[in-house]
Amino acid sequence: MSETQDKAQSSFKLNPMDELNDLRMSAKALPLLEHVKTFIRETVNPMSEEFERLGEGKADIWSYAPGQLECLEKAKDKAKAEGLWNFFLPNAETGEGLSNLDYAYIAVELGKNRMASETMNCAAPDTGNMEVLERVGTPEQKKQWLEPLLAGKIRSAFAMTELHSASSDAKNVNTRATLVGDEYVINGEKHYISGAGDPRCKVMITMVQTSPDGPPNLRQSQILVPTDAKGFKVIGPQHVFGDPDAPHGHMHVV
Repeated sequence: MSETQDKAQSSFKLNPMDELNDLRMSAKALPLLEHVKTFIRETVNPMSEEFERLGEGKADIWSYAPGQLECLEKAKDKAKAEGLWNFFLPNAETGEGLSNLDYAYIAVELGKNRMASETMNCAAPDTGNMEVLERVGTPEQKKQWLEPLLAGKIRSAFAMTELHSASSDAKNVNTRATLVGDEYVINGEKHYISGAGDPRCKVMITMVQTSPDGPPNLRQSQILVPTDAKGFKVIGPQHVFGDPDAPHGHMHVV
C-alpha cells in the first residue's frame, strides 16, 4: 500500500449508519490471518502433497493408506503448537473468540488447500457439531464427545437430509425416535451425510421426530448417535458431481 493510500485509509471515518456495512477484518485478527497464510504456505502445502502421494494407487478409497493419517496428525500437531486451532468457536476459552466476519477471512485461506481446515481443526461438519455440543451439551456429552472433537482425536457427522422429503426444512424430517425404557430407538434413513464415510467418525448428531403428534415446528429433536450403536449401518457412498469425496464421503446411512 502506498503512503497516499495508507493516509487515505487512516483518515476514512465511518458514520454510525455505515458500521454494519463495514466488512473489513478487525485489526486484532490481522496478525492471525498472516500467521495462517504463512503456515499454509510453509507447512500445509508440502505436507498435503505428501499426504496425496502416500494415497496414490490404494485399492480401497474408503480407508487411509499407510502413513496418511500419521502425516495428517503431524500437520495437526504443528498447527496446535503454533496456536492455530479451533478458530470457529466464538467462546474464547476454547477457540480464538473471533467474530464471524474475522473467521470468514481465515476460512477463505483454509479453503485454498483441501487439508488446511482439518489441520487446524476447522473442518465441517465437526465445526458446527462442536458448537452445538458446547452450547447445549450436558457435562457427560461434552466429556464423551466434545473434548475429543476439540482435540482433533475423532470426527463426526450431522444427519438431517432424507431422500423423500425437502429435509432442509426440519418440519419435513420423517426419521422417528421412540423412547423405549431409558433409550431411544431410531428408525429411518439419511442420505448425503457428509463425513459418515470417514473411519474416524464416531458420532452423528441426528435430526429426528420425537413428538410426531405435536405442532409441526415442535416435533423434532437432535439425538447423539454413536456410529457403533446397535443397528447403525453405512449403506454406501453417494457421489456429488461424480466425486465420491472419499474417504470423507457423503453417505447413505440407516
